[in-house]
Amino acid sequence: MKVTGTEHKISDFSGDVLVVGTYEDGLSPPANQLDNLIGGSITRLLESNDITGKANEVTTILAPGGFAVTRIFVIGLGKKEDLNQQRAYEAAATAAVALSAKKVEKAAFYLDDFWPSELMEQAIAGAVSAVNGQDIYRKEKKQNPPGEILWNAATTEVLERGIALGNAISLTRSLVNRCANDIYPATFAEEAAVVAENHDLNIEVWDKARLTEENCGSLLAVARGSVKDPRLVIIRYNGGKKGAPPLALVGKGVTFDSGGLSLKPSDSMITMKADMAGAATVLGAIKAISALKIPVNVVGLCGLVENMVSGDSYKLGDILHSRSGKTIEVLNTDAEGRLVLADVLNVALDEKPLAIVDLATLTGACVVALGMDTAGLMTNEPDWCHEVEQAALTTGEKMWQLPMYAEFGEQVKSQIADVKNVGDGRWGGAITAAKFLEEFVDDTPWTHIDIAGPSFAEKPKPYCGGGATGFAVRTLVELARRQATR
Repeated sequence: MKVTGTEHKISDFSGDVLVVGTYEDGLSPPANQLDNLIGGSITRLLESNDITGKANEVTTILAPGGFAVTRIFVIGLGKKEDLNQQRAYEAAATAAVALSAKKVEKAAFYLDDFWPSELMEQAIAGAVSAVNGQDIYRKEKKQNPPGEILWNAATTEVLERGIALGNAISLTRSLVNRCANDIYPATFAEEAAVVAENHDLNIEVWDKARLTEENCGSLLAVARGSVKDPRLVIIRYNGGKKGAPPLALVGKGVTFDSGGLSLKPSDSMITMKADMAGAATVLGAIKAISALKIPVNVVGLCGLVENMVSGDSYKLGDILHSRSGKTIEVLNTDAEGRLVLADVLNVALDEKPLAIVDLATLTGACVVALGMDTAGLMTNEPDWCHEVEQAALTTGEKMWQLPMYAEFGEQVKSQIADVKNVGDGRWGGAITAAKFLEEFVDDTPWTHIDIAGPSFAEKPKPYCGGGATGFAVRTLVELARRQATR
């Protein structure tokens, strides 16, 4: 799909679809101009409540005869006073999803002439990332990207930034949507190598032999039941001052999670190709950070395993020896993500980072607590967590901090090892999982983001046709921008 800017008047556009925006409290300037050209059709639809301007509402109008387009999409932008980055992202993505449901060669976006650059960037990213869905293996796809999109009132710089961000989100979505016989530890590492080559990044890939040499006994235990060998990807972007400590982004990459011997029921296993969304988010974010040339040093670490069942699967009651030297009692093999992260977080400490963020589809308990659209935040350093919260607030991605009281940490103490991989029962499971991770970050500022809910949409949304959402890529990019200005 080609994405370019245009300074043409709305009356001069010739193509298949013209996209304009309207607010609940009035037409945008381009919509008003278009309304005058087509005899007041949009105003009449507003007066009859067929168009309300509510966020993500899509109304199709057939263009009148003699007009240079076939269809007009009117996209609801909500109340103008509520407009923010998320609203701009969703509005453009909603229009793009509608476009991709048709066979469209050429479309143009005239949402609003007067949006600031940060809103325009997010809107372009939304449109770029939304045109591909989860039907990547279908012979006849339900979503088909337009051949060309023109974007009004976007400078070349803003257009390039929006495209770079949208492409990074698309990478994350694609990796998560691909099935487990397609994306597994080795092939994920190959995808990371392509990103590194295209963006001049330094990359290390630790195979099973290197992981064994590095004493990553916790990660290796999870991988034992699979015929697919594990990997650890370390990818570095050096955009900041030479020698300055990097921001460390750590991702859980369980490319399929059967639950191991603590076997999941079939219904819970169906979407477990998405259990590597944390790693996919880290790779997408570092791709965007590099493409945007943000002046900060960043290291991404992706721990990649399959959690399968075999005669050599790790077992309940096993004692694992982690890279940090701490021993772990296994009481549930389906609490495997934290075992992978235990070793990866320890490797991250070797980078001497200024701070760590880890992302993981870690617990169903977080979904129970916060629902499908909100990620949980847990931390050992409130000031650092506040930085992450502010980045999320800026982008509009929903995150909520959960308490990390000391008594939750007592629940992961073991009688026969240093720690155990589950707490005492169901209650507070997202927090006890985070308290387990906290055991492996020493005193480095660290925030854990549990993305189990928002990383994968089981049902389509107006701005995302179901499947992987690319959640948190934009927040991590904003976080990197904030660190660059510190």
